[in-house]
Amino acid sequence: MSLSAGLTAVLVFCAVVFGTLSLALMWEVLRDWMRRREVVKRLQPALLNPDEGHTARSDDLIREFAGSESLLATLARSVPGMERTTALLRESRTEWAPETFLLISVGLAFGLGAATLLLTGMLIAAAPAAALGALTPYLLLRHKRTRRLRRFEEEFPEAIDLLTRAIRAGHPLASGMRMVADEGPPTVAEEFRQTFEEQRFGLPFDDALLGMVDRTSMVDVRIFVIAVLIQREVGGNLAEILDNLAHTIRGRFYIRRQLRVYTAQGRLSGYTLAALPIVVGFLTFLMQPEHIGLLFSTPIGWFMVGVAILLQLIGGLWIRKIIDIEI
Repeated sequence: MSLSAGLTAVLVFCAVVFGTLSLALMWEVLRDWMRRREVVKRLQPALLNPDEGHTARSDDLIREFAGSESLLATLARSVPGMERTTALLRESRTEWAPETFLLISVGLAFGLGAATLLLTGMLIAAAPAAALGALTPYLLLRHKRTRRLRRFEEEFPEAIDLLTRAIRAGHPLASGMRMVADEGPPTVAEEFRQTFEEQRFGLPFDDALLGMVDRTSMVDVRIFVIAVLIQREVGGNLAEILDNLAHTIRGRFYIRRQLRVYTAQGRLSGYTLAALPIVVGFLTFLMQPEHIGLLFSTPIGWFMVGVAILLQLIGGLWIRKIIDIEI
């Protein structure tokens, strides 16, 4: 591989990636402008006729921005699995539109695939590189969602305790949720704030609680919402119910930490098996570079590298599935 070919590949990759990011940012700016215009359009009847503003339908004020009917939005909706990606964007609190996510994924796939094709001259190597580029935004989004939900799960018992104290002090449930939104841990407070604002703007309280379940998709939140809805229907001591729920969530944390201790050996074995081929290959390259060079200079070598990477990924996912125990 010559220096000029490597430089050309880097320049092509940078040009494609930065061009894609520029288009994505321009689209987000345009989408934000359209969202603001729709908000003004919704509020205009109430602003022009203050005395009749209360007659406006509440769902016109609280419904989400549906997006534009552009070609890019239509194309994004037609992609298989985009509904799950939209839910992933919502759960990770990422302000990207689905079409922005699609644009970035396609740009990274094209840029990484083209750069690999220029470097190697082989389509068999460019295809996995393009697939890796397309998966990168999705993997980053899943990582962000996982980190956010983990923080939410850790802060949720404290928020329940705060809500319980507010109820025992004589505050209604909606007022207690507002106290959690104002004084609770930041990640949980964000969800409680949205729930409180939705019911304040006219959404039925039950629907606002169910919306929090949709945004988090966590078992603890589902149990919390079910407990509150049942208590609203049949009555009971809500403070005691929430106390028991917080105790149960903390107990699940304790068991989960114990499981991490018990599965430490399995996780360490997985990390060792994943790192062993890389370390051995690097050491072999230092001692016999001409032997390792065949893997990156011949088609059969690239094929073997691709198969090895695929088998490494399958093995890592298999080990992770074995040690991932649901509580």
